[in-house]
Amino acid sequence: MDDTKMGTMPVRPLLLRMAWPMMLSMLIQALYNLVDSMFVSRLSGAAFQALSLAYPVQMFMVAVCVGAGVGLNALLSKRLGQGDRAEARAVALNGIFLYLLCWLLFLSFGLFLTRPFMAFFTADPAIAAPGRTYLTIVTCVSVGMTMQFATERVLLACGDAVGPMVIQGVGAVVNLVMDPLLIFGPGPFPALGVAGAAVATVLGQLTGMTVGLLLLRRLRRLPLSPRGFRPRGDILAEICRVGIPAAAMQSLSSVMTLGLNKIMALYDPGAVFILGAYFKLQSFLIMPVSGMTNGLTPLVAYNYGALSRERILALTRFALTLGAAIMALGALLLALLPGQLLGLFGAEPAVLSSGIPALRSIAAGLICAGITTILCAVLQALGAAGTSLLLSLLRQVVLILPAAWFLGRLGPGLMWLSFPLAEGLSCLAALFLFRRICRKQLSEL
Repeated sequence: MDDTKMGTMPVRPLLLRMAWPMMLSMLIQALYNLVDSMFVSRLSGAAFQALSLAYPVQMFMVAVCVGAGVGLNALLSKRLGQGDRAEARAVALNGIFLYLLCWLLFLSFGLFLTRPFMAFFTADPAIAAPGRTYLTIVTCVSVGMTMQFATERVLLACGDAVGPMVIQGVGAVVNLVMDPLLIFGPGPFPALGVAGAAVATVLGQLTGMTVGLLLLRRLRRLPLSPRGFRPRGDILAEICRVGIPAAAMQSLSSVMTLGLNKIMALYDPGAVFILGAYFKLQSFLIMPVSGMTNGLTPLVAYNYGALSRERILALTRFALTLGAAIMALGALLLALLPGQLLGLFGAEPAVLSSGIPALRSIAAGLICAGITTILCAVLQALGAAGTSLLLSLLRQVVLILPAAWFLGRLGPGLMWLSFPLAEGLSCLAALFLFRRICRKQLSEL
C-alpha cells in the first residue's frame, strides 16, 4: 500500500487492511508456542521445566525487540507523514543498527550468563543442563529474531502490512515443521531433544530474517542502502525514548506472572496450573487485539505527523469498538466453556473445581483489558510513552498483585476477582488520561 494512503484512505478499511495480516501472523505465533511446549513435554517433565525456566529470558528478548520496534515505528511513520524521505531513510537505517546492538546484548548473555542464570533457579542437573543448552542457542543466534523484527517494523511503517505477515508466517511454519524432526529425530534427522527445539526456533527466525531482508531490498517507497551509513545519536535517542518504556511495559507481563504464581500458590495449590492454562488461552484472545495495535500505531503516528486530528480520533474509536468486540467473544468462551478449555491441558477434577469459577471471574475483565491495550498503543503513537508505561504498570503490577494477596487471605476463590478489579480500574484510568491527552495535544492540531 502506498504510504500516502495512510493519511487519505477511509479509516475503517485502512485499519482492517493494516491490522489483519498482523492479527493472523500473531495467531500463528501463539499456535507455535503452544505446539512447541507440547512437543517438549513429551520428552520428560525435566525438559519441560527447563524450557519453562528459559521462557522469561525469551520474553525479555521479545520485549526489548518490541520496544525498539515501537520507537522505530512511531518515529519512521511520523517522518513519512511529514513527507521527509531523507530523514525517514536515516531513521530506518538507524533502527536496523539499533536491532544489531540488541543482538550483541543477547549474545553477551548467551556467552556469559546462561550458567549462573540456570543455577540460580535449580540445582537439578537434569533441568539445568538442557536449560543452559537451550538458552545458549536461542540467545547467541538471536540475530535472526532481532533482524526479523527490524524488517517487519520498517515495512509496517511504510504501509506494507502483508510483508510482516509473510515474514512471521514463514518463520513460524519452519519452526513447526522442524520441531518434531529435530527433537525426536525420525529417519535421517538427529534426535537432539531440547537442543533440537532451540535449533528449530533459530532456524525459523533466520528464515524470517532472510525473507524480511529480501522484502526490504524490493521496497521502492523507501530505498535503503548501508552505503555511507553513520549512526546518529539524535535518532537513536529518540527511538529509545519511546521504545524503552514500551519494552519495560512488555516485560511487566513476566513480572505479573511470577508474582501471581508466588502469591496464589499460597492459597490454592492448583493456582499455578490454572494460571498457566489461562495465560496460554489468553494468548489466543489477546493476540488479535495486539495485532490490531501493531497496525494502529503507525497509522496514528503518521496522521499525528500529518496534523490530522479527526483521523486520529476516528481510528481510535473504530479500534476500541473492534477490540471490545473481540474481547467480548473471548470472555463469552471463558464464561461458557471453562471446563472444556481447562480440559485441553489435562486438568484433573480437583483443579477443575477451582479452575472453572476462576476462568469465569477472569472473563469479567477481558473487555476492559482490550480497551486499555488499545489506548496504550495510541498514547505511544502520540509520543506519550511514559503515560502508556504508567497504565501498564498500574494494570499488571500495582493493582493486581496486592489485590490477589488481600483477596486470597479472605478466601481462595476470591483472589481471582483481582483480575477484573485491576482491569476495570486501569481502564478507567486509561480513558481519563487519553481524554486529557486529547485536550492538550490533539486540540492544537
